[in-house]
Amino acid sequence: MGRLKDKLAQVLAGHRQELQNLLKSSGTKAVDQVTAEQIFSGARGIHSLLCDTSSVPPDKGLIIRGHPIAELTELFPEEIFYLLLTGEIPDKADVEEIRGEFSRRAAVPDYVWHVLDALPADSHPMCMLNTAILSMQRDSVFARKYEEGMPKDQYWEATLEDALNIIARMPAIAAWVYRKRFKKGPRLDGDASLDWAANYAHLLSVADMKGGFPSLMRLYMVLHCDHESGNVSAMTAATVNSALSDLYYSLSAGLNGLAGPLHGLANQECLTWLMETMKKYGGVPTVEQITRDAEETIAAKRVVPGYGHAVLRVTDPRFSAFVEFGKAHCADDPIFKSVLNVYEAVPKVLKKYPKIKNPWPNVDAASGALLAHYGLTEQRYYTVLFAVSRSLGICAQAILARGLGQPIIRPTSVTTSWLKKACS
Repeated sequence: MGRLKDKLAQVLAGHRQELQNLLKSSGTKAVDQVTAEQIFSGARGIHSLLCDTSSVPPDKGLIIRGHPIAELTELFPEEIFYLLLTGEIPDKADVEEIRGEFSRRAAVPDYVWHVLDALPADSHPMCMLNTAILSMQRDSVFARKYEEGMPKDQYWEATLEDALNIIARMPAIAAWVYRKRFKKGPRLDGDASLDWAANYAHLLSVADMKGGFPSLMRLYMVLHCDHESGNVSAMTAATVNSALSDLYYSLSAGLNGLAGPLHGLANQECLTWLMETMKKYGGVPTVEQITRDAEETIAAKRVVPGYGHAVLRVTDPRFSAFVEFGKAHCADDPIFKSVLNVYEAVPKVLKKYPKIKNPWPNVDAASGALLAHYGLTEQRYYTVLFAVSRSLGICAQAILARGLGQPIIRPTSVTTSWLKKACS
């Protein structure tokens, strides 16, 4: 891990100085204005978090360290993790080092399997994953070194150790959650010759490794890796980690937020809706049929799953990347055809309603269809896939936060009476 640590030490030193200079010169400058509407709407749009791993401009979509996500779809997750941390795309030697670290750290402690065995057989897959992560807290390098009196300038190094251990173990744990929960057979051994995402595909074993499933897993892990720090999972993890709770505590907390239907669970709901629509029409619904259904859905004051986004005001570029993959690998699949027909119909319907600010699809509108094509049809598992990918970004954000010495997150709340007086 010498190359990555040396690079991070260099990046963090320069970044710390940059932030210190900015705070010294402009610390009292107002950079935003909070409205009563923002307070009532869950702090929507308030600029109050520092995140350099990625940004999500409403008119562009996800940008990783200055690179639009559409330009990064050929990268491996190992490369993305390096990019998130350092701001640079790694060279071959850097990738080999990270891949070697993941392989060296991949062994999951036996007690984790015992913990999973002790859970009820019908536990939700996200509960199983997050319980497994939290159970490993006893192995936290950060917690141990903090108790030993670790100086503050080493916090990021201990957090990096925890991150590498967690990410390395994630494929085996997440794959066993799938195989155990849905009775797919015994736990499989990893393949050290494979990259991180392909090994995850191997451990799941839902499709032929010679087909497109490993490539889909690589793409899935890249597209879901990060989405700035204001979303529920990233902000929750950052808040917990800011109290110097180690990464096992904070990542588990953040992924608990990801499990909600307004966040990561949305991918499950999208495919459920799509399958029900196909069942209703006995196959691939036409654009006209979907148009009629969408109009009825809006009239009933319900939403079309997969359409609209809290931030974006354009088609999610991650959706577009999945569509391009589908056209190349499963263009004739009925579910994928349905995704394309929905894309043709729904935005036109939603544009008729002025209150709907974003009529465009988000990433969830396409991902489930591709997973189903390769035989991964258990929709309750889909958020686990999301979580495995998002662990890359959450861990990277935690490492950088500790390296920059960011303080505990502690906003101030107001009472309704205070707000009434302020608005009068």
